[in-house]
Amino acid sequence: MAPSPGGTPSPWWSDALADPWRDPAAPTAVVVRTPGDTGAEPEPVTDPDAPGRPTLRQLLLIPLITALLAGTLGGALGYAFAVRGGAGAGTVLGAGSAEPPALAQRRPESLAGVAERVLPSVVTVRVNGLGGTSEGSGFIVSADGHVITNDHVVAGGTGRASVIFHDGTSAQATLVGQDPESDIAVIKVSRTGLRPVEFGDSDALAVGDPVLAMGSPLSLANTVTAGIISALDRTMQAGEPGGPVRYYAAIQTDAAVNHGNSGGPLVDGAGRVIGVNSTIKSLVAEGQEAGNIGLAFAIPINQAKRVTQDIIGTGKARRTVIGAQVGGPGQTNDEGVRLAAVEPSGPAAGAGLRSGDVILRLAGRPMTEPTDLIALVRKFAPGSVVTVEYRRGANQQNASVTLAADVK
Repeated sequence: MAPSPGGTPSPWWSDALADPWRDPAAPTAVVVRTPGDTGAEPEPVTDPDAPGRPTLRQLLLIPLITALLAGTLGGALGYAFAVRGGAGAGTVLGAGSAEPPALAQRRPESLAGVAERVLPSVVTVRVNGLGGTSEGSGFIVSADGHVITNDHVVAGGTGRASVIFHDGTSAQATLVGQDPESDIAVIKVSRTGLRPVEFGDSDALAVGDPVLAMGSPLSLANTVTAGIISALDRTMQAGEPGGPVRYYAAIQTDAAVNHGNSGGPLVDGAGRVIGVNSTIKSLVAEGQEAGNIGLAFAIPINQAKRVTQDIIGTGKARRTVIGAQVGGPGQTNDEGVRLAAVEPSGPAAGAGLRSGDVILRLAGRPMTEPTDLIALVRKFAPGSVVTVEYRRGANQQNASVTLAADVK
């Protein structure tokens, strides 16, 4: 700074005009305060880089942030461990539903509803014999313990059997009676309060009706399979070597039936028993274990119920006959069944049939083999009146035959 002429410092300095911050419109005088000036102290300026005491807000934020970081880290680690360990405890699977779908509600008329209603009446039957243990199925037909099963299930036994119920409990049973020719047997357990099945009408069935087969195939108790009625009045001729030959006009179904289903119920879509599962067809060779190929056969329940009532009432069953013997098919390339002999006082003779007549139809069903006539006649109860269409020479005629019971 240049000195003033009086020796005191000049408020002007040589580079004032070169000061870029100088306001050209400002006065040229510069006021210099003396040491005695008592003006207000300037506001102190705090160094932002200098350390200072933390405020209350900072004291509260620090633990809060720390807790949030710790929670986030813990959740991430827990999820990682759960996924790696396969726990998935916090994972919600599937979508919620306010009401189960219709198929899951198991209405009484559904297949599941029918099975739930009928299965408590289905049992497993075990019979000890000289050849080992025979196992089949059965179903309860009276509240006081009568059970229907197949004759071939109890054949060869000692007259006693054990019955295993739907809930796993068991009871001893005694043989009430059996009819080998119809393949029906009745046993009885000493237990009351049982739930019997409801019977249907096997004469009112139609091909294509849905059915359920129930029983214990291959010792698998409480098994249910579904199918349809594949055919009606299918002639069955069955029996073991040296035993009786069984004839019946069977209900054919494609419901899966295997060994152990014998004696179990065939049930319609309303849960009513319409047949007794009895036999199957198989493609296996002689002596091999047969299995289901969709060809199973059941005894019509109207016939089985009639035989059961006879057994319970008298200890034996009546056999329905027409009073004639069949000798073989009609003539070459001809349809029908020729009568080889007619009993003089039998039902056929009473209707005017003679030896040599060819039966073409019985109750509307065509006859092609001798077994067809035998099986279909036994389906009807004694006293039933059936229409017979026959041929005598070149003439075709009709007759009404009242079937009778055979004395045996």
